Amino acid sequence: MTQADTSTELSEFIQQFCKAFEQNQLLRLVLSRYEGPQTELQRLQIRPILLKTGTQLSVLFENKTFDQTKNLSLSALQPLLSEWIGPQFKAALLESNGVEIQLTISKKGKVLINKRKTNPQQDLQPQQHNREKQRWIDPQAPFLRELGINGSDGQIAPTMQKKWKQINKFIEIFARALKESGLVQRPELQVADFGSGKAYLTFAIAHYLQQVGIQGAVIGVELRQSLVDLCNTTAARLNQSGIRFEQGDVQHYQSTGLDVMIALHACDTATDHAIHMGIRAGAAVIMCSPCCHKQIRPQMHSPAVLSPLLQHGIHLGQEAEMLTDGIRALLLEAHGYDTQVFEFIALEHTSKNKMILAIKRQTPLSAASQQAVLAQVSALKQFYGVSEHCLESLLEPAVAASTS
Repeated sequence: MTQADTSTELSEFIQQFCKAFEQNQLLRLVLSRYEGPQTELQRLQIRPILLKTGTQLSVLFENKTFDQTKNLSLSALQPLLSEWIGPQFKAALLESNGVEIQLTISKKGKVLINKRKTNPQQDLQPQQHNREKQRWIDPQAPFLRELGINGSDGQIAPTMQKKWKQINKFIEIFARALKESGLVQRPELQVADFGSGKAYLTFAIAHYLQQVGIQGAVIGVELRQSLVDLCNTTAARLNQSGIRFEQGDVQHYQSTGLDVMIALHACDTATDHAIHMGIRAGAAVIMCSPCCHKQIRPQMHSPAVLSPLLQHGIHLGQEAEMLTDGIRALLLEAHGYDTQVFEFIALEHTSKNKMILAIKRQTPLSAASQQAVLAQVSALKQFYGVSEHCLESLLEPAVAASTS
C-alpha cells in the first residue's frame, strides 16, 4: 500500500467518525498503541457530551499517573485526529450505533480495517456532563493558581492530582454536611479550620461558600507563624474576603458561636481537643480526620480471646485506632450529634483517609439515653483495660453538670 493509499484510509476513517457524530450515532472513539513524544500519555477516549452550549466531544487523556479531560468542538478536534491517528496512535476503535470499526497500523505502516455489526441502541443520546457536575470546585478558581494546584495553562498540575481529588471530595462531604445540618439555609456562617497548614482546604471552603451565595467568615488556625503570614498574604493578593489566618493551636484557641469546626490530621489527642472545642463552641458540624493514636495503644491490654490476633504490632495499632475513634464517635453521640466514621478518600490518595463527621441533632438525647451511650464507652474501656480517653476526660465537667 502506498503512502497516498494509507493517507486515504486514515482520512476515510476520520470522516466516518465525523459522520457518526453529526448523525448522533457516535458511542466512542478509543485511540491506543501510543508511540508519540509524550512519555506519560497512554491512550485517548473520545465521547459525545451534552453541554449547555450543545453537544461537543469530551477527550479523556489517559496518562500513567493522572488523567485530563478537554471538551472540544468537532471542528477543533478533526485536525487533531489527523495528527494523532497514524503518526502517534497505531490503533483506533470507532464504536457507533450498530457498527464497530477497528483500525490498526502495522510496523510497516500498512492500515488494516475490520468492520463488524453490533446491536443498535434505541434513542441514543449524548451523556450529560457528569464529570463537570461532580466537580465541587471550579478548576479555574484563582486560588488554585496561587497555591500551585494548577499551572499557567489552567490545567491541574500532574503532581497535584491527588491533592485536587482530596479537595473536591472534602468539599463534597462539606456540602452534604451543610445540607443535612440545615446550615445551607443560613445567609452567613462561621467556619474554623484548625491546623490549616498551607490552607488548600481553607481557601476551597471560602471559594465554595462564595459560589453558593453564603457569606462565610472562614478562619484558618495554624501553629506556624510563617504559614499564617504566607496564607494571609495569599488571601490579600487574591482579594478574597471572608477569610483570615491566625496563629494558635486547637488546645488553647477560644471560640464561640462556631457553625463548623474542622480539624484534619490533628495528631493524637489534638483531635480530642478539637472535638471538645467544637462541642463547647456549639458547632452544628464537626469534621475531623484523625492522625496518630498514641494515647490509647500503651494502655491497651489484650483480652485473652484476642491475644493471638493482637500480638502482631500492626493489628494492635489498627485495634487502638478503631477503639480511639469508636469512643470519639460514641462521645459525640452522647453530646447531641449524629456521627459517622468513614473513609473519605481512597487510600491511594492519602494514608490519613478516615473521617469523623458529626452533625448536631435538633433534639438532644434524653438523660437516660445519654447514660446508656456513656455506659457503652465504659464497657469498651473495661474490655481493653483502658483507664483514660482524652476526649472523655475533657467532657467530664459537662457530663457532671448535665447529671447534677
